[in-house]
Amino acid sequence: MREILGDLGLFRDGRFALLFSARTLSMLGTAFAPVALAFGVLGLPGATATTLSVVLTAESLPMVLFMLFAGVLADRFPRQRVMMAGEWANALAFFGLAAMLLSGWTPLWALATAAACSGVAIAVLYPALTGIIPEVVPPDRLQAGNALLGLGANVARMAGAVAGGATVVLVGGGWALAVSGGLFAVAGVLISLVRPTPLVAATPLVAATPLVAATPLVAATPLVAARQERRSVLKDLREGWREFSSRQWIWVVVAQFSILVMAVQAGHGVLGPLLAKESLGGPAAWSAFLAGEAIGTIAGVMVSLRVRPRRPILVGTLLCLPSALPYFLLGSGAPLWVTVAGAFVLGVCFDVFGVLWTTTMQREVPPESLSRVSSYDALGSLMFGPVGLMLAGPAAALMGVHNALLACGGLVVLSTCAALLSPGVRGLRAPARVEAVSA
Repeated sequence: MREILGDLGLFRDGRFALLFSARTLSMLGTAFAPVALAFGVLGLPGATATTLSVVLTAESLPMVLFMLFAGVLADRFPRQRVMMAGEWANALAFFGLAAMLLSGWTPLWALATAAACSGVAIAVLYPALTGIIPEVVPPDRLQAGNALLGLGANVARMAGAVAGGATVVLVGGGWALAVSGGLFAVAGVLISLVRPTPLVAATPLVAATPLVAATPLVAATPLVAARQERRSVLKDLREGWREFSSRQWIWVVVAQFSILVMAVQAGHGVLGPLLAKESLGGPAAWSAFLAGEAIGTIAGVMVSLRVRPRRPILVGTLLCLPSALPYFLLGSGAPLWVTVAGAFVLGVCFDVFGVLWTTTMQREVPPESLSRVSSYDALGSLMFGPVGLMLAGPAAALMGVHNALLACGGLVVLSTCAALLSPGVRGLRAPARVEAVSA
């Protein structure tokens, strides 16, 4: 209990409290958005599933395409300002969508344009968030900080999904989208109040390399100064790629997740709901499955606050094996309550993995490259997700929905076992003790 209270002491730091509040409100707006956008667009005169598909694709495609450039922005400019821009751009996009739905002026090109602006804003936020956390949280509290931010985000996802649906029912999709925009705007204001501490690229007196020892003034230049150098975007991307590809544990796990996410997207996006409709009891049953997973993510935060493995990437990768459980249960025709328990296990495992992964990247990757490396991480992990969605329907028709779900579980296990063959994944050790660095 004393250790937990010590972790909660992070909230006494006003900077962390502001970042936590901003992140939680932003995730609340993000959770509002899917229900509001889906029912708002489908409620338009003459709208079809194709209309919604166009709008959602217009949002997701720029998010993927812009991710690498967003990493360059977050490494080149102050991350606080990059996050402010992302939150406020998202607010403007959703205010625009809300205005269109409420006014009745809803040409498809305008809806798609606003959705695309939201996709770019989401891409801007992720690498900047990963990079700003070490500028706010002391090095010895990084894991606790990531876990607490995850707790706020997970609670916001649950609350936003429920509140978003209720808002759509009570006042309509347009007003629900306006609420999302307001939440993003307030998050941007809170981020503007955060005063992160600029990180130092190296400490001259303890630098181990001859180059650093010979040039202490250059080595000690704050990260902010490094960002002001005039460099091309392509050079920044190449440098970020070198940092990414030179660490075997990073690119191996990202390759693993490119397959794992493809399987999860197929299972969660198409196959699971299809099975629920056919034999589990319809939308209520699938909502119970998702609720079990959401509760698991909250329980996972409590676990991640306490676990401190010496080999964090090995432990995190091993935790991906139980995440295949719900797909095996669904595919084998297990009762609903058993599959909900499997979803709970998936939520716990994914959340603990996420905290260990993010904390390890923040400790191992140089701060001046962290956002670019995280953008390569996001791009690589998510790039096959749409493929999983595309293949899920044909796979269900070809082999049956049960067998297709079993195949999803098999892909999760095979990709994880392949990652465990990597010496970098098995051998990376966390520092025995991380000393707090004074500003």
